[in-house]
Amino acid sequence: MKKLLVIPFLAVLMLGACKKNDNSVSTLVTYSTPTITLTGQSYYSINVGGSLPSISATAYDSFYKESYPVVIDQSTLDNTVPGLNIVYVKSANKYGMIATQGVYVAVTDISPLIDISGNYKRVSNNAPVVVTKLANGLYLTDNVSGALSGGTSGVFVQTDDTTIVLPMQTTGFGDTYGTNAKIHMLVGDTAYQYVLNPSSTFAPSVRVFQKQ
Repeated sequence: MKKLLVIPFLAVLMLGACKKNDNSVSTLVTYSTPTITLTGQSYYSINVGGSLPSISATAYDSFYKESYPVVIDQSTLDNTVPGLNIVYVKSANKYGMIATQGVYVAVTDISPLIDISGNYKRVSNNAPVVVTKLANGLYLTDNVSGALSGGTSGVFVQTDDTTIVLPMQTTGFGDTYGTNAKIHMLVGDTAYQYVLNPSSTFAPSVRVFQKQ
């Protein structure tokens, strides 16, 4: 008889231990941000003291299937000093999730007739580099470090006949900027140079790029 009494008692304990808590709640939270699409340009060039042209963009959240207004934040634009600025286009969905998209704005009085785009090589190792003109005085290099392999792109601004600016920017190597940045322009002999920073990532030597 003891066995008959013990077995049901254990079964009751097991059923009690496996009973679900009906008060438990499972919540699935989905985070979504709008996608900003620039309907105008991504790169601009203005003269020192000039005004930024109108930036055109739209914002749409595909998860909520809703469009949202965009705000052009020009607080980062300094048109008094030659260089490169990033103006941010921002948009928030109905839950306050914010998306941003950067627009590059070069500030320079360089003549629009000057164009240094073309094929270059880094002097120390012959690494190939392609420089593309994005706007007046604003250029994209596909190999900012002049590496033989694993190069990454970057942008710089030519501010006058002898000076370029390689501002702080996010590259494949992390946040990078250039110092001692110069350009030498003669007919058939164009070259630019800079020292990449931070020094903990790059050798402190001057990197020289010669146009081919």
